[in-house]
Amino acid sequence: MKIFCTFIFSVVAIFFANANDTIIVRKDARLDILAQKQIIVNKRSSMLTSTGQYKGFRIQVMVTKQRENAFNAKAELLSKYPEEKAYVLYQSPYFKVRFGNFLKREEAEKWRKPLNNLFKSSVFIVEDAIDYVPPPDEEF
Repeated sequence: MKIFCTFIFSVVAIFFANANDTIIVRKDARLDILAQKQIIVNKRSSMLTSTGQYKGFRIQVMVTKQRENAFNAKAELLSKYPEEKAYVLYQSPYFKVRFGNFLKREEAEKWRKPLNNLFKSSVFIVEDAIDYVPPPDEEF
């Protein structure tokens, strides 16, 4: 009987010793979907400005004090590249003509050289709040 009790005690002790090392986690598969959606939301919100526009880049092609020159440059950009957008900003006393809505600087770099040939003044890339609509596959 003493041997039997010792044997039972040993088996129970071994069982509890091994049971403490094993943890079984069961999670709902929907948690992975939710985590992926949260990653997209976090990425998108880090790209937003306080006005709700996205942080991005535009190409500044002209700075002038002459309003007419600025709007002529915008018209020239729109006639040459109708698929892109051009903007005229007024920051007293200057009119600034900016081109495009680019999320990444590399995208803007591709456009800089052709625009530099079109406008002989200094053409450079500036950070700006851009108009951007996320693709439908990112929307919920």
